[in-house]
Amino acid sequence: MRHLVTGGSGFLGHLIARRLLERGEEVRVLDVWRDPEMSSEIEFVECDIRSRDGVARAMSGIDIVHHNVALVPLTKSGAGFWAVNVDGSRIAAECAVEAGVDAFIHMSSSALYGVPEQIPITEQTPTLPCEIYGRAKLAGENEVRRICDAAGATLVSIRPRTILGEGRLGIFQILFEWIQANRNVYVIGSGDVDFQFLHAHDLMDFYLLALDAEKPGIYNVGTNRYGTLRGALEELIEYAATTSLVKSLPERSTILALRVLDALRLSPLAPWHYLTYHKAFAFDVEPLLEMGWQPRYSNAEMLRESYDWYRAHSNDGASGDGSSPHRKAVPQRLLGLLKRLS
Repeated sequence: MRHLVTGGSGFLGHLIARRLLERGEEVRVLDVWRDPEMSSEIEFVECDIRSRDGVARAMSGIDIVHHNVALVPLTKSGAGFWAVNVDGSRIAAECAVEAGVDAFIHMSSSALYGVPEQIPITEQTPTLPCEIYGRAKLAGENEVRRICDAAGATLVSIRPRTILGEGRLGIFQILFEWIQANRNVYVIGSGDVDFQFLHAHDLMDFYLLALDAEKPGIYNVGTNRYGTLRGALEELIEYAATTSLVKSLPERSTILALRVLDALRLSPLAPWHYLTYHKAFAFDVEPLLEMGWQPRYSNAEMLRESYDWYRAHSNDGASGDGSSPHRKAVPQRLLGLLKRLS
C-alpha cells in the first residue's frame, strides 16, 4: 500500500514513516523541511499543509493518509494554531477524500480534555480544552471528522498522552539538563497526582495495531504503568544519582507568575504546560488492552531511557538540531536564572 505521512520530519511523523517502511510499505512524506535522517527510499514532498494544490498533488495515488502536521504548544503560535491545526487539517482531509484514499489517520492530542474533573479519562469524558492549542486541536479534529463522515471515509483519531522516548527533547530537555547539573526541579503544588506518560514506540505499536484492525474510532493512548508526577521525578533523580530535589511551588501565585512571564515571552512554558501539568491526568486504556495492545514501558522506564539519550547526545550537537520543536533544545530564558539559583 502507498502511505502519505504529513509532518513526516517531526518527532512522531518520522517514526511512523520509518515503521511503515520497515513493513515494506511505500511511503511518501509531506513536510516543510526534510529530516536529514530520512531514508532515501522515502519519497519527500516539500509542501506547507496550507497549500491546497500542493497537498492535493501529494495525495495522488495514496491509499492511507497519516496526518501529523501540527504546531505544538512550545511554538506559542497564537493565530497560527488555527491556521495550521484547523485549516491545515481541513485541507488535508478534503484533499484525501477527493483523492479517494482508503483511510485517514489523524494524530490528535490529550489537550482536548483540558483539566478533566475525574480520571481515568474514558470515551465518555467531555472534551473541554482550557487553552488555545487544545481548542485548535479539538476544532481540527472536528473538521476532519465532519469531512470524513460526510464522505463515508474511514477515520481513526489518536489522542496520545505526553510522549517520551529516544530523541524527545523539547520541554524535557530543561528537566534533564537541571537534573544532570544537580539543580532542584519544581512542581506546581504537591505533585502528588496521578500522571501518565506514553513511550513513542508503544504509541507506534498501537498505531499499527489500529491500522491493521481497520477499526475507525477515537483512541486514547497512554501507558498502563504510572504513578504520581512527583514520584516519577524522584525516581528519575535517584536513577541519575544526582543531588537534585523535587520542590513544590504554590499553585495560584506560580501560575500567575508564569502567565506574566509567558506574556512577556520570558519563559518557554506555554499555557498547556502551566495550566495542566500539576493536575491528575490519565487515560483508561483497558479498551486498547482488549484489542491486544500491551505497552512495554512504564513512566519510570521511559523517563530513564529519554534521560540516557539526552546525556549521550548533549555534547555532540544533537540536542540542538532539527526543525521539530520536540526534537531540539528549548531556550530557557528567565528559567535559566531560576536554574542558577536552585
